[in-house]
Amino acid sequence: MPKIELLNLSCRNPKAQCDFYCSVLGMLNFGDFTVGYANDAEAKIRFVVAQQPYRPIANDLYWKIALAVPNIELACQQLQKNGVDVGSPHQFQDIGYLAHFSDPEGYPVELIDHCFEGQRSNSSFDTSLFGGGAHFNLLTLRATEIGPIQELCRDIGMTPLAIQSVKGRGFTLHFFAFTSQEPPCPDLHAIENRPWLYQRPFTVLEIQHVPKLNLASPSVNDAVGYQNTLLSGVTHPIQRNRLKLETCRAQ
Repeated sequence: MPKIELLNLSCRNPKAQCDFYCSVLGMLNFGDFTVGYANDAEAKIRFVVAQQPYRPIANDLYWKIALAVPNIELACQQLQKNGVDVGSPHQFQDIGYLAHFSDPEGYPVELIDHCFEGQRSNSSFDTSLFGGGAHFNLLTLRATEIGPIQELCRDIGMTPLAIQSVKGRGFTLHFFAFTSQEPPCPDLHAIENRPWLYQRPFTVLEIQHVPKLNLASPSVNDAVGYQNTLLSGVTHPIQRNRLKLETCRAQ
């Protein structure tokens, strides 16, 4: 099965980034400044050296990653104990139960609960783990046209899992993954599909479709910021490099 294999991000201090993601967010160190959770279906993150600090901008190709957790309140408490400035969990429209913070180099990280606020089940979780057991759920990139992205994802074997219209924000979220699983409801706009999406044990590609955005060229990020996302097991050539998706051999 193909997978989202590796997210490459540049930063001033890769070792400090790895230490933070492992000691605070509960990831494992795989060497070569690469971190990730133990589940092999999830993408890993590799940090490479940059000479300039990263500064997120609203029209960048790269937006964020999202870590899904069984208990977002626990995750926020753990972050606060480690001196991390994290926002309070809140139900954002009918999208998800969210909180946000930045890593030491300024990369945005979203926390997303497996369930909407007030709808969590009584299932047990391990309080010794970050958020009760986090996973790398979403990798979010931006696009001004969704048609070519949908065609690209279809060509490389990704399945559309959900479409979420965000009221009053001027964008729509589209979700794709390498999976044979199907959402509970065949209507990709169905709200019931959303908590299901955040519980998937693999990394999902999230596209923030912003039609009127003046998207920054990927070349802007060659020296600092988002580098690329490597996909393994993909045989179809990727010719639309606007998203900076590239194929690689599985490790």
